[in-house]
Amino acid sequence: MSTEQTGSAYADVTDADLLTRHTAGDRDAFGELVRRHRDRLWAVALRTLGDREEAADALQDALVSAYRAAGRFEGRAAVTTWLHRIVVNACLDRARRRAARPAVPLPEDLDQRLPAPVHEDPAIRGETRAAVLAALATLPAEQRAALVLVDMEGYPVDEAARILQVASGTIKSRCARGRAKLLPLVRHLREAGPPGPSRVSGNPGAGQSVPSTDDRPRAGGPTPDAGGTSMEGGGTR
Repeated sequence: MSTEQTGSAYADVTDADLLTRHTAGDRDAFGELVRRHRDRLWAVALRTLGDREEAADALQDALVSAYRAAGRFEGRAAVTTWLHRIVVNACLDRARRRAARPAVPLPEDLDQRLPAPVHEDPAIRGETRAAVLAALATLPAEQRAALVLVDMEGYPVDEAARILQVASGTIKSRCARGRAKLLPLVRHLREAGPPGPSRVSGNPGAGQSVPSTDDRPRAGGPTPDAGGTSMEGGGTR
């Protein structure tokens, strides 16, 4: 069955029902759930880790873990919150392991690996992405994850708190500390061009957000396998 046919077959099925069907033996249900949310999950993984291969591996591990743990989903949070929690945990695990190893600089062509928003100047795109991703890499993993969810993905603080399983105040504190460290590193992006949603100005404050890299996966690009039994890899928390 093609992706289009699969999506059409589940058009009126909720995410929670897809998980129920998956645990009941529906071989296509989990793949449909991943198809619905993979772009945003991929963006979170890539922005959190700043490395395409690391992000792909983390997302693969997370989807395997979700596939296996679906029967334990209790419905206390939205399915998307549950999926994001597993993905972010997988990314944080990798970020912590990487922090324990010698530092590896971000690849020079990282900005070329990420798709550009339509009509964006390639020069601005490259400068913005390279600067933001390099600056994000300097933050502790927990602050980075909070900023990615709140400032880059637009999640409300309370939802980000549920994803990361911490208090809302902790998210606010992590974002504030992360912005204070991050914004001075990318303030020159504001000075280089006219004001816009991807520019930063002034002193870092609680109400300012970091620039977005808009790093959605390219159409037809490498996206971790969404199928269930064909996926291999370790689980996550």
